[in-house]
Amino acid sequence: MHRYLVQFGPKQTPHLFTDVLVIGAGIAGLRAALEIPKELEVLVVTKDAIQQSSSSYAQGGIAGVMSPEDRFENHIEDTLTAGAGLCDRAIVEMVVREAPDQIADLVRWGTHFDEEDGQLALTREGGHSHRRIVHALGDATGHEVMRAIIERAQKAPNVTLWDKTFTLDLLTHEGRCAGAMVARSRHDRLLIWAKQTILASGGAGMVYRETTNPPVATGDGMAAAYRAGAELRDMEFMQFHPTVLYVAGSSRFLISEAVRGEGAYLRDRHGVRFMPAEDPRAELAPRDVVAQAIVRCMDRTKHPNVYLDLSHLDSARVKQRFPGIDKVCRGFGLDITRDPIPVRPGAHYMVGGVTVDAQGQTTVPNLWAAGEVTSSGLHGANRLASNSLLEGLVFGASCGRGAAAAARQMPDSFTAPPLACHLDPETGGLLDVADVTNSLRSLMVRKMGVVRDRAGLDEAQHDVAFWCRYALSREFTSCAGWELQNLLTIARLMIGSALQREESRGVHFRGDFPARDDAKWQRHMVCPAAT
Repeated sequence: MHRYLVQFGPKQTPHLFTDVLVIGAGIAGLRAALEIPKELEVLVVTKDAIQQSSSSYAQGGIAGVMSPEDRFENHIEDTLTAGAGLCDRAIVEMVVREAPDQIADLVRWGTHFDEEDGQLALTREGGHSHRRIVHALGDATGHEVMRAIIERAQKAPNVTLWDKTFTLDLLTHEGRCAGAMVARSRHDRLLIWAKQTILASGGAGMVYRETTNPPVATGDGMAAAYRAGAELRDMEFMQFHPTVLYVAGSSRFLISEAVRGEGAYLRDRHGVRFMPAEDPRAELAPRDVVAQAIVRCMDRTKHPNVYLDLSHLDSARVKQRFPGIDKVCRGFGLDITRDPIPVRPGAHYMVGGVTVDAQGQTTVPNLWAAGEVTSSGLHGANRLASNSLLEGLVFGASCGRGAAAAARQMPDSFTAPPLACHLDPETGGLLDVADVTNSLRSLMVRKMGVVRDRAGLDEAQHDVAFWCRYALSREFTSCAGWELQNLLTIARLMIGSALQREESRGVHFRGDFPARDDAKWQRHMVCPAAT
């Protein structure tokens, strides 16, 4: 595998210098940028339009202890229970206790959360013992939160936002991160030198054919960090959302966890409600439990999906609470107050990622990371619903503070280290990037899905290794080619970790090792160093 995806030389490539570079413009990246004081220059780059992040598509909300009936200890225990023995308790306590202040900051910055009787409206989702989820626009929390944060970032005098900018690789010199190489068009390369770099590039859901993620979620940041020598861990833990709209010809639209939180039932093709027999928490069990139960039900009934039933709930309340879901379903002739909604699990959230400490520092000096791109210790083996936006806020702010403090200690320097990359000429015939990408995404659904076993994982490892041999040795000139290389890199790490973990824990379920084994496997799987 090449250290860098493309050739470059310092004498032929334009340069730009900044104090702090932020890669990613979702909730974690912009929260980091907003934490950096005005005397430091911040450049935020994102590969698509600034609104195109997984944060913007988040439906459910942000978890936080906001009512007198709830306590920090309840939220902490709910998170630890969902994480199946792999959460870092200190991290969980830190994040949970910061939640109310982070939510208050969003309100102060102009976020309009839904209210009831003049107070923040709270809902409950799977795995939560109390109603503690703040939400906005019914089921479009991410859209409203990101609107407010983007507006604030656009007004910040020290923050520059660049969209349509693909981060090809992190730049390293003498073992430290020195910035990044980006492409602003197919042939317009730029070396950005930064005193401190914050990686907040999101997840990798597009490695699967069935996913709730936007098309930008191709694991670019994780792959770039891996090539730069950063430690990655827990890559076997991809969380599958249990309820993704499943209609032939449609995009895989997320049906929020909050639908079950408000009382919806899951039924099989015969109308039988099956979750009470699977778990005492029924539809309010954590996502890993529900997703695995749905897969078993589909296998048992020989049917490609199950159904969400809201017909027993107050119809006016349903339409008022879930306007976005109602609109999408009506487009397919479904009335969510009467008709069963066909759903099945889809890849939703990457629990593993770049290892960070409590401040958001990675194992590479001068490189910080926040949000879905990381493995922080908050989620363990399974993310509790609505803890992801919270994590982005808390760690984004922490990274911003840490990077700012470190950048202040570094004098301005406008000298570029003599970095260069010269690749061997491309060998072999033409490569159909779209075909390999589609084959990879289909393979991951079949062999690295909700339920796995050694035979399927061995097959997946063999096929991905074969594709890597001829795809990772090439130099591409398009985003599609770079994304394929990143997806292959991430898929290889995911499959390798899943093969090693010979047990079932959280979102990782091995059909050939169905039991949880704390004696042997209550530990993190660290990915091998890039070679």
